[in-house]
Amino acid sequence: MFFQSWSEFLNMGGYSFYVWLSYGISFVVVMMLIVKSMLAKKILFKEIKRDLEREQRRQAVDTQRGSL
Repeated sequence: MFFQSWSEFLNMGGYSFYVWLSYGISFVVVMMLIVKSMLAKKILFKEIKRDLEREQRRQAVDTQRGSL
């Protein structure tokens, strides 16, 4: 599609409400997915760190019991 001016581009042949609304909704959904993924990654890394620390404490206790 070829537009003669920026005004025609923004108007989108009379369908500007639907076109820009769909772009806006798509943008919001993509941003929500990005934020959700970043938060899930952060939570996952915290859980992994906690599990590793728990395993290290368990191994330390087992080592102490074995040397007694």
